[in-house]
Amino acid sequence: MGKIEREAGAKAPVFDMAKISQQPTDRVAEAIDAYHEAKSDVARPHLGASILGHHCDRWIWLSFRWAVREKFPGRIRRLFRRGHKEENVITDDLRAIGLDLRHTGYDQQVVELGGHMGGSVDGIIESGVPGAEAARHIVEYKTHALKSFEDLLKTCVLDSKPMHWCQMQLYMHGLGIERALYVAVCKNDDRIYTERVRYDPASAEKLLDRGRRISTAERIPDPISTNPSWWKCKFCAAHSFCHERRLTQEVNCRTCAHSTPTDDGKWGCARWKVDHVEVEHQRTGCHAHVLHPDMVPWPIKDSGDPSEAVYEIDGVDVRNGEADAFTFASQELIAGGEACASQEVGEVRRVFPGATVKEVRDATRLPAESN
Repeated sequence: MGKIEREAGAKAPVFDMAKISQQPTDRVAEAIDAYHEAKSDVARPHLGASILGHHCDRWIWLSFRWAVREKFPGRIRRLFRRGHKEENVITDDLRAIGLDLRHTGYDQQVVELGGHMGGSVDGIIESGVPGAEAARHIVEYKTHALKSFEDLLKTCVLDSKPMHWCQMQLYMHGLGIERALYVAVCKNDDRIYTERVRYDPASAEKLLDRGRRISTAERIPDPISTNPSWWKCKFCAAHSFCHERRLTQEVNCRTCAHSTPTDDGKWGCARWKVDHVEVEHQRTGCHAHVLHPDMVPWPIKDSGDPSEAVYEIDGVDVRNGEADAFTFASQELIAGGEACASQEVGEVRRVFPGATVKEVRDATRLPAESN
């Protein structure tokens, strides 16, 4: 092996270690968060048991209709990932103390609740829960921030996290198991809280009735509050929709006026006379999409054509359906409904029928042209 020798008279390199150690690393963190934020969640096809205990009928309806999508920053998505990974740790701990725990991880038991409702339980305990060794339990894992965990310690899951309690009631009902084990872990200090929950048939039936009513409702339910500053509305992903513009940003079969959910868990399409639209097709919709009248801020008028809708925008009748020189696609109305109603855009469409409204910019914010 050869060896590296320093030339005679050469000085050793001098590094400013203080300067190197103080170089910002924000770009690394920003890149990681941007990576996670760019990921798009696939909307679940069913009305999940995890949201049927939500306080607002309207939010459940909008979520099930894929009309409002929650968007999370990268840091929050990483927290979700940590919570998912914690499930395997909890499973290992429960098995280590002798619980016969099955159907966890990728082998989760699907719970069919009828119609459009369903979910997946974190696990099923066949036996071994201390104090109730012979009893079967469903198990539900949750991770909590410090404040949430402390509140749970002071009360119980029903009072502190009613949505979690409702979720367990539905799983117990669907699987015919009368006990649940709730396992909560504090993300700050790894403390564990457990609680056995008893099946409440009346509450489960009430939740199922609510799910059937909301999932098959053709019109949007009333909001829980009309006060935009109320805290439960203020931090809701549908705040802008309910209290500001009331315009969906999503184009799919479930935001289309032609589609209807049926009692047997299917979605039908009046436009193409189809009784069952496959889920993958529902996600993208088709070129004949018409915005649901409860998902736009404009009054609807008689179109005279069952394949189209007419919305009155700024006093102008604007047709929505299969795009042509006189009809605008749903994507165009979402991009700029007021622009679609303008005389200028109308003239362009008549001259160039293939022109589409992609984006509306505020002219006052555009950079000034140089002479």
